[in-house]
Amino acid sequence: MAYRGRVPNAETLGLMLQQGRLARGLSQRELAGELGLTQRWVSEMEAGKPGKLTERLFAMLDATGVRLYAELDEPTRSDDA
Repeated sequence: MAYRGRVPNAETLGLMLQQGRLARGLSQRELAGELGLTQRWVSEMEAGKPGKLTERLFAMLDATGVRLYAELDEPTRSDDA
C-alpha cells in the first residue's frame, strides 16, 4: 500500500523522507553512507531545516501555484524471496 500526501513545506518533506527511511529499516548513518552524504545532512533534511535549495524550491512552488506531492511505497524486502 502506498501513502501519498501533499508536501507544502520543508518540514513535511523531511517527515516524509524520515518515514521512508524508517520503513526501510535504515538509520540516518546508513542512508547517508548509501548516498555519500553526512549523517548531519540527513538529520537536517528530515528536520525540515531551511536551506537555500528548499527555501527556493518552496518559494517557487508557492509563486507558481504548483503543488508538490510525495508517495511513500511499502518497502519491498529482498530477504522474502
